[in-house]
Amino acid sequence: MAGSQASHPHPYVPRDLHLPGHVPCFLSQSNILTAFASFTLILFSLTWIFSGRLKKTKVDKLLIFWWAFTGLTHLVLEGYFVFAPEFFKDNTGFYLAEVWKEYSKGDSRYAGRDAAVVTVEGLTAVLEGPASLLAVYAITTGKSYSYILQFSISLG
Repeated sequence: MAGSQASHPHPYVPRDLHLPGHVPCFLSQSNILTAFASFTLILFSLTWIFSGRLKKTKVDKLLIFWWAFTGLTHLVLEGYFVFAPEFFKDNTGFYLAEVWKEYSKGDSRYAGRDAAVVTVEGLTAVLEGPASLLAVYAITTGKSYSYILQFSISLG
């Protein structure tokens, strides 16, 4: 290609998926998973300690962790995917872009911005994420709507 900047070949299937400006992952899969596991462990510890101070049962402590984890995953991880459509061009090694570059190796609809995937992830990030954090609040404060909220989120 004389006179034009060649983009890196991408690792996604189908091979003819058009991703102009694709930048390969900087982080390894193990680096990505280690960071995610570390975040999960820290969140678990914080929610366990916090809910223990509120004199919650073990079941409630686990639910508080689960809904906090779920809410933050939907808001942060999936929210980034929805609102950063050119994550595959990121050349800074930004963690969230790296997550989606790696994830797209298993499902190229993400890198290819399949309309159904973007729609479902968008609804999940915008509705399920905040609802999950509302469930944390409802459980910690003993709100009467806690159970129906958790049920509704699970159906989503």
